[in-house]
Amino acid sequence: MQARQLEVFCMLMRTGTVTGAAAMLNISQPALSQILLHAEDQLGFKLFNRVRGKLVPTREAEELYPECERIFSELSALRRRTTDMRFGRTGLIRVAASAPPAMSIVPKALFAFRASHPDIVVRSLIAPLVNVVDMIRDGDAPLGIVMNNSARPGIDVETLGHAELVCIVPEHHRLAELEQIGFADLQNEMLISYRAGTLPGRLLVSAAAAEKQIFNPAIEIDISITALPFVRDGFGVAIVDGLLPWEQFPGLVRRPLQQKISVPIALLTSRDRPLTGSHLAMRDNLREACAAVLKAGNTAS
Repeated sequence: MQARQLEVFCMLMRTGTVTGAAAMLNISQPALSQILLHAEDQLGFKLFNRVRGKLVPTREAEELYPECERIFSELSALRRRTTDMRFGRTGLIRVAASAPPAMSIVPKALFAFRASHPDIVVRSLIAPLVNVVDMIRDGDAPLGIVMNNSARPGIDVETLGHAELVCIVPEHHRLAELEQIGFADLQNEMLISYRAGTLPGRLLVSAAAAEKQIFNPAIEIDISITALPFVRDGFGVAIVDGLLPWEQFPGLVRRPLQQKISVPIALLTSRDRPLTGSHLAMRDNLREACAAVLKAGNTAS
C-alpha cells in the first residue's frame, strides 16, 4: 500500500464517508475513489462495501486499520517535522561569542528567538576570540559574535556596530564627580584595562599618545568583565568596553571618555557552510539585539 493510499484508507476509516475523507485530504471525491480502487486492486481484496449508500469496512480493513493508523500518524509527524525544518522551527542552533556580547547581546537575541521558536534547542558558547574563530571554521558553531572585525580566511565578517570604551569607577571615587574622564585624569590612578596586544589595548595606546599621555595599566585584562571585582573592591579604576550594563552592578559608576574610542562588534559565519533556516533567524535576532544594546548603552552614557 502506497503512502497516498494509506492516507485515503485511514481517513475513510476515521470519517466513514467519501465526502468527509475527501474534504479532510483536500482532494475531489472521484480522485479519492480512484485511489481506493487502486489500493484494493493491489491488495487483492476489498476494503469497504457499500451498504445502503454507506461505506462499511470489511473484516480485512478492520484488521489492517490499527497498524495503518500507526504508520499514518508517523508519516504525519514526519511531514510536520520536515516542514518545521524547512521553515527553521526545529533542531539545534549554536552561537559562540566572546564574553561581552555573550553577556549582553546574546541573551536578548535568545529571548526573542525562543518566543518564535520554542521547540528549538539553543546552545550558547562563551569563548575567547581565537576559539570562536576556530569553532566557526570547524562547523562547531555556525554563528559567532566577537569584538573584532578583522578579515579572516574562510569567514564572512559583518560589522554590527561599535561599542564605546568607558571608564568604570567606584561610586564614591573622585572621578565619579566628573562628567567625562580624560587620560590626564587617570595618570595617578591604579588603572585596570586591556593589555597592549589586544585591539582595544592598541586603540587606547594610540589615543593616550595623541593626548601626550601614557596608557600603562597596572592590572591587565583580556575580557572586560574581569575588571569588575577589582573596581568593586577598590583596587582602582578601569577602562573597558561599554557593552555590558555596568551601571546595574552595585557600587559602580560609568563615565564616558573625553576622547571617543570604540571597538567593533562583528558577526562571524563560515563561507563554506550555508546557514540553516533557524540559524538565519537567530542571525537576524543577533543583529536586532546588538542595535538595542548599543542604543541603551548610548542612552546610559
